[in-house]
Amino acid sequence: MDSLNRHEDYGQAALDEAHLVADPIEQFKTWLIEAEAAQIYEPNAFVLATIDAENQSRARTVLLKGVDHRGFFFATNYLSRKGEAVAANPSVSAVFGWYSMYRQVLIQGVAEKVQSTESDEYFASRPHESQVAAWSSHQSQPIENRAALDAQFTEALAKFSNTDVPRPDYWGGYRIIPTRIEFWKGRSNRMHDRIEYVREVNADGQPGEWKVQRLQP
Repeated sequence: MDSLNRHEDYGQAALDEAHLVADPIEQFKTWLIEAEAAQIYEPNAFVLATIDAENQSRARTVLLKGVDHRGFFFATNYLSRKGEAVAANPSVSAVFGWYSMYRQVLIQGVAEKVQSTESDEYFASRPHESQVAAWSSHQSQPIENRAALDAQFTEALAKFSNTDVPRPDYWGGYRIIPTRIEFWKGRSNRMHDRIEYVREVNADGQPGEWKVQRLQP
């Protein structure tokens, strides 16, 4: 395990407040495009952390499938562990790690189900066999072996062989409504750059402007 003793120099390329735009979601889009250009594998992959009804934390990798001024969109089975956790406690966090670029984006916020029409639209865009998988897998539930799982998929594939696949009512999208977004850039000597955006709350309880501040590494 040589990696445990490795001390890599992340370089001197700076991340300064002046380099970032006022809207952190627009800044995220810029970094995502740059990660795509750098040919990062699955640049839209992020680690989603939740807290379930037993107050236990869980984390897993999911794929970002949309981002706009409202927040960050992903889709899953509502009856999965993450779906049940979000139902019990909508507070979530997300980490995008583009490590070969010495960059991370850390997001905190609240996950909300999107409208059914938005879930329908995204589901319709998925490959046919991915649509079938949503019907064949009872996500997060135990199963005796791989053969049984493959049999479920084969059965569902035959059922929908000559027809469009409807979206199951237990499957759909969530949007993370961010309250905090941090942009992290690795620097030499572990003196990293961390620029944080925090969403202020107006007197009427509605989201306000983004406050920007630098954090110590």
